[in-house]
Amino acid sequence: MESILFKNIRITDGTKDGVGDVLIEDGEIKNIIRGLTAPADRVIDGGNGRLAMIPGLFDMHVHFRDPGQTHKEDILTGCSAALAGGVTGVACMPNTDPPIDNIDTVQYITKKAKVTGVGVYPVGCITQRMEGRELYAWANLGVKMISDDGRPVENAELMRKALEHSTSNGLLVASHCEDLAIINGGIINKGEVSEKLGVPGMDRASEDNMTAREIGLAESAGARVHICHVSTKGSVEIIREAKKRGVKVTCETCPHYFTYTEQKLLSMDADYRMNPPLRTEEDRAAIIEGLMDGTIDCIVTDHAPHTKNEKADFLKAPNGVVGLETSLAVTLTQLYHTKKLSLKRIVQLMSVNPRKLLRIPVPALERGARAEIAVVDLAREWEVVPDKLHSKSRNTAFKGETLMGKNVMTISNGRIRYDCLK
Repeated sequence: MESILFKNIRITDGTKDGVGDVLIEDGEIKNIIRGLTAPADRVIDGGNGRLAMIPGLFDMHVHFRDPGQTHKEDILTGCSAALAGGVTGVACMPNTDPPIDNIDTVQYITKKAKVTGVGVYPVGCITQRMEGRELYAWANLGVKMISDDGRPVENAELMRKALEHSTSNGLLVASHCEDLAIINGGIINKGEVSEKLGVPGMDRASEDNMTAREIGLAESAGARVHICHVSTKGSVEIIREAKKRGVKVTCETCPHYFTYTEQKLLSMDADYRMNPPLRTEEDRAAIIEGLMDGTIDCIVTDHAPHTKNEKADFLKAPNGVVGLETSLAVTLTQLYHTKKLSLKRIVQLMSVNPRKLLRIPVPALERGARAEIAVVDLAREWEVVPDKLHSKSRNTAFKGETLMGKNVMTISNGRIRYDCLK
């Protein structure tokens, strides 16, 4: 790799935040100090902090569709999308075909990902084939987290056993909180818009009820539980109260939940359909409050690629949107530039906390560290054009939006993997 000297760049790692100079040589941070002068193949002016250097992001909730549905996405294209968004590590969910409930599929994914520069961590199924009948024993088989994401573990005793086992095997148990009996075929949030459109609604009680159940089970077992893609005010409040009494609960949300409401569904465009669904303005505000006060630990994407044909029919389309290339930009636009969150807090939510939850080392921005960084132009405005995305699928909820802030370079394991500064 060519040597690069970054001058007057903002350096933010979740604890420190200031402007300085950084020399990267032979894939390593050789020096990081204010007023640095050194020969380099390339000198990049950071514009006195307009460019920011942060640890590579980590998205702990993506769907790469590989194996089994590679017409939507595969590991190579998913990792390409990740790198374009400044993401150098992901946890990929197990609803593949076959599901990630065996060591062969784990090894297939990790082997295929080795060439990409993205650390890809397969998430194992809680139950065999995600069928909710029998637990899969994951001890020492190379996964960091288990989940039946895409559907809940309906049997509470099975979920309790999974949580109990996690106290000895060290795995994080993540739950897709959805009571299927309450959902009963709903496809968007149950409320004003579902009534206006005359389509089945997904009652918020579904998420709130299952969130409360998982917290109760984790509290009983003394185990860690992670609540996926929180979308309701009720769930935020339940998690906040549980944390106050010492329950080992963590949670995540996605950019679409703090940006949009169910009003987007009036267009009957399936690119605004996901599960859980877009909710109300009260819910959106509660998600932002939860991010600001520390109730919510991580921002993820739930990156869920689907083809144009699959998304063509509003009523029959599968749920999900892509998000790896827009997540940081949307977060900067909605939360940083509106002064709701500091850049340091955003780095914690999108890089530091996810890795800590999975017990993965956090990339260091310090002398002698291997370079694993994202370089972000905090003031660059750009329009989300679906056909320019690196993902195989184009189902983004942010199409046509003008965002402020863009990842412009990604370096992973000492190599430049994405660069639009040249």
